[in-house]
Amino acid sequence: MIHTRRRFGRTLAAAAAVSAAWPLGVAAQAPRVIKFSHVVAEKTPKGQAALKFKELVEKTFPGRVQVQVFPSSQLFGDAKELEAVLLGDVHLIAPSLSKFDRYTKKIQVFDLPFLFDDMAAVDRFQSSPHGRALLESMTGRGLRGLAYWHNGMKQLSDNRERLLRPEDVKGLKFRIQASDVLEAQFRALGANPQKLAFAEVYQALQTGVVDGQENTWSNIHSQKYYEVQKSIAETNHGVIDYMVVTNAKWWDGLPADIRAGLAAAMAEATAHGNRLAHELNEADRQRIVEAGKARVHKLGRDDIAAWRKAMEPVWRRFQGEIGGDLIAAAQKSNT
Repeated sequence: MIHTRRRFGRTLAAAAAVSAAWPLGVAAQAPRVIKFSHVVAEKTPKGQAALKFKELVEKTFPGRVQVQVFPSSQLFGDAKELEAVLLGDVHLIAPSLSKFDRYTKKIQVFDLPFLFDDMAAVDRFQSSPHGRALLESMTGRGLRGLAYWHNGMKQLSDNRERLLRPEDVKGLKFRIQASDVLEAQFRALGANPQKLAFAEVYQALQTGVVDGQENTWSNIHSQKYYEVQKSIAETNHGVIDYMVVTNAKWWDGLPADIRAGLAAAMAEATAHGNRLAHELNEADRQRIVEAGKARVHKLGRDDIAAWRKAMEPVWRRFQGEIGGDLIAAAQKSNT
């Protein structure tokens, strides 16, 4: 009996010591969990930016906030992730910009061909008041944009020996993302756009289901498209970027200090991921050239002028939906 009382006394003393070591209520409070779902591998710039965000948030809020990152469609694929964030099943996603045209037609500005001269111009536009306003343009539909993450500028490839002028792609089949602007872009060239999932593109190129595609240098290299294409034109004709979005109601309901900390971490993670994207595209372009399997065609000034002329009908068609002021603001970023 005496031994039992001694053990019980020691247990109470230990419990009291633990209680004294923690502020009132903290020991029992579980951390706030934030789920970040995306569809690419961790080693990609998007994957690395998501991990950097996790690292920064958990360093800022030790024990208070935990970020769980789910790469490679572990939770939701392309077709389901927007629905998942609207339902609150996940808190952060980073889809391609082309995925948002059903929520706001203004986002189609990023799909207009030959709008931006380079990624520096894209950066300037996205940082401008017009670009920042686009992040807020879908709050009425339940989505709040937090940041733009880069993939890179698009290049054009096909299975022919020559790829310099618009007439070189007439009659060919090109894989596109689901986008009205991209579909119109290829129809204006006399080519046939085919909507295919990203995972299906290599086999479609290899078997001739499609003749060509448009993508960033990093995607062309990592997916080995250059192995099954004869020509790559260095057109820089468009941009493939992502928008990190969250559920607007959930974001607005966060405590002010946590919301501010998440925003700061997102800004730093964005700079980190965008720097990696630039470095990767430069390195992968060189790797493709050195592989010697697909010829990289450098376009001259007259070539680019011909492509721009061919794309004028696309601009006219979508100017009403996008807004002339928004297009003008994007053009201004080139200077």
